[in-house]
Amino acid sequence: MNAAVRAVVRVGIFTGARVFFVHEGYQGLVDGGDHIREATWESVSMMLQLGGTVIGSARCKDFREREGRLRAAHNLVKLGITNLCVIGGDGSLTGADTFRSEWSDLLSDLQKAGKITAEEATKSNYLNIVGLVGSIDNDFCGTDMTIGTDSALHRIIEIVDAITTTAQSHQRTFVLEVMGRHCGYLALVTSLSCGADWVFIPECPPDDDWEDHLCRRLSETRTRGSRLNIIIVAEGAIDKNGKPITSESIKDLVVKRLGYDTRVTVLGHVQRGGTPSAFDRILGSRMGVEAVMALLEATPDTPACVVSLSGNQAVRLPLMECVQVTKDVTKAMAERKFDEAMKLRGRSFMNNWEVYKLLAHIRPPVSKSGAHTVAVMNVGAPAAGMNAAVRSTVRIGLIQGNRVLVVHDGFEGLAKGQIEEAGWSYVGGWTGQGGSKLGTKRTLPRKSFEQISANITKFNIQGLIIVGGFEAYTGGLELMEGRKQYDELCIPFVVIPATVSNNVPGSDFSVGADTALNTICMTCDRIKQSAAGTKRRVFIIETMGGYCGYLATMAGLAAGADAAYIFEEPFTIRDLQVNVEHLVQKMKTTVKRGLVLRNEKCNENYSTDFIFNLYSEEGKGIFDSRKNVLGHMQQGGSPTPFDRNFATKMGAKAMNWMSGKIKESYRNGRIFANTPDSGCVLGMRKRALVFQPVTELKEQTDFEHRIPKEQWWLKLRPILKILAKYEIDLDTSEHAHLEHISRKRSGEAPA
Repeated sequence: MNAAVRAVVRVGIFTGARVFFVHEGYQGLVDGGDHIREATWESVSMMLQLGGTVIGSARCKDFREREGRLRAAHNLVKLGITNLCVIGGDGSLTGADTFRSEWSDLLSDLQKAGKITAEEATKSNYLNIVGLVGSIDNDFCGTDMTIGTDSALHRIIEIVDAITTTAQSHQRTFVLEVMGRHCGYLALVTSLSCGADWVFIPECPPDDDWEDHLCRRLSETRTRGSRLNIIIVAEGAIDKNGKPITSESIKDLVVKRLGYDTRVTVLGHVQRGGTPSAFDRILGSRMGVEAVMALLEATPDTPACVVSLSGNQAVRLPLMECVQVTKDVTKAMAERKFDEAMKLRGRSFMNNWEVYKLLAHIRPPVSKSGAHTVAVMNVGAPAAGMNAAVRSTVRIGLIQGNRVLVVHDGFEGLAKGQIEEAGWSYVGGWTGQGGSKLGTKRTLPRKSFEQISANITKFNIQGLIIVGGFEAYTGGLELMEGRKQYDELCIPFVVIPATVSNNVPGSDFSVGADTALNTICMTCDRIKQSAAGTKRRVFIIETMGGYCGYLATMAGLAAGADAAYIFEEPFTIRDLQVNVEHLVQKMKTTVKRGLVLRNEKCNENYSTDFIFNLYSEEGKGIFDSRKNVLGHMQQGGSPTPFDRNFATKMGAKAMNWMSGKIKESYRNGRIFANTPDSGCVLGMRKRALVFQPVTELKEQTDFEHRIPKEQWWLKLRPILKILAKYEIDLDTSEHAHLEHISRKRSGEAPA
């Protein structure tokens, strides 16, 4: 929420508006006085890394009564405030809409009572409202992600990871209760992110014989050699008759029937706290900017809207349509129309549920007669989440009755025959592990076509799933070329983008980039803290990414950097000078510290050392400079919930596509695939996961610099500069138009 507050304040001031903080939510609006205070640029400094909300939030009975709303209106009119940005859940947003619809009546009552003048009433004749959804449950319809959800998942996953290690040591069963009274999103994504044995969510109660099914499932997992069981329960979980399913009752069942050592952990309010994740900070910042734009463009006739995220695009939706659909979900669940409730939750929720059901509830067939053989490999530099992608690929493959082979050390291993068959438990516990368990190399296939073709025949490989970065993509292009000489290479293949650099053409996101972003963010937070202590200090931090400025730009947004130098946006000595002058001015304010990010290959002459020396020289007597090269720590670490979930879904989708493609390419007793669409990249494009032939993506690629020619996140660069107080034109050509939720739901929803 703080990232959103900071963005609203700074963009508001930037556009020339006066911005006020209302402390303690609607209570502050009703009480007025000191609760409504003007905000300044500096008053939102050092807020990004704080959890909760700095301006406070409170449930307010007074505002529910007309008398309370009358007092609130009086306070706003006296201060000349006509635009309200409300960050909260559906209750807060419904309250805001009621307030707006009554506005003219409230004004006339105040005027009659002599509390405001006719002139004041005319000046404030209408109230604009825009809503931002802040709720860890992600239970608001129309938005893919609400502010706070990703951070809550981070807290949960940290705990699940810690519990898994103890559970494995002691062969225990753990029942974990997560928040979500009416919405199972947190429970569902957690179960996908940690490979849980079972999840209970309110939207989809289990079948009547669930107790037998659950116990059978737990004992099967143990028989397969697993040392732990994890069951995730949403606090609002119920059975088909609406009776609550509690974590304690599940524990009793497992102990009584199976005699397993079982422990219950209720996570409670831990999930609401802690440092916000990089995703949430960027989401809050982007929504805050969009909210100010929506308020400035509003007229008395535009409906109150909610700014939300769809895929990676900001969209505006009519507030009351979203509230209505959210209420419809609750109603459908109360009437036990669970299928309808699931549909209303949207495509993204349904996708998660489908993948979970596949991975958790279906037993792989015993016989592999007539099965296809698919090989999986990692190519390029390691990225967190690669293992999660391999795990889901292997398991979905086995569920479909295929033989799944794993290749060690990329194309090099494929040429050397470092290939083995993977069973169900081979990939057990892989979801939460960073790096690449299969081993990964940057080697490209061209020079080993002969050996690769021989091994494709020897191991009867009929399809290839390649999880990796830019080399995986260029390797795919080489395989397409090689098909002309080697018939053996005429097998379908698909590339799942996985690289911290996020530079694979055909996908807006790559597996591993979110984890790297959080690592950079955490480091920047610590550095800013140290700079705040010493005062008058500027840090220059070098990030990875090759020529791609994604990490530097997004980390700059998430950590509140003063500048981020990237290759895609050429800069000159004059720009560096402007940045230094900017920091000199900043040291005269109460914010006496600076943070500058530099992408490793942004400019061969203006190196990190050069920039550091320049800043040190120019800042003499005004500020000290320090430099920090983050290096390979950006490739390591345990994958974030986003990367685990994204990788799991990509793996499942890739394997489903592969099975279909192999059947399609089956001719005269063998596989022969030589059409362009039999070699694809699976990428996230705006709102959908799509398969695109690698040969078609060639046009969109700058091969010399290993980046796509067009990159969506470059449009976010102006926000970075505005939030750092540069005088620039805000290019609002990327307008989020008002959409309607019914239209949106029938469209393709994102992963």
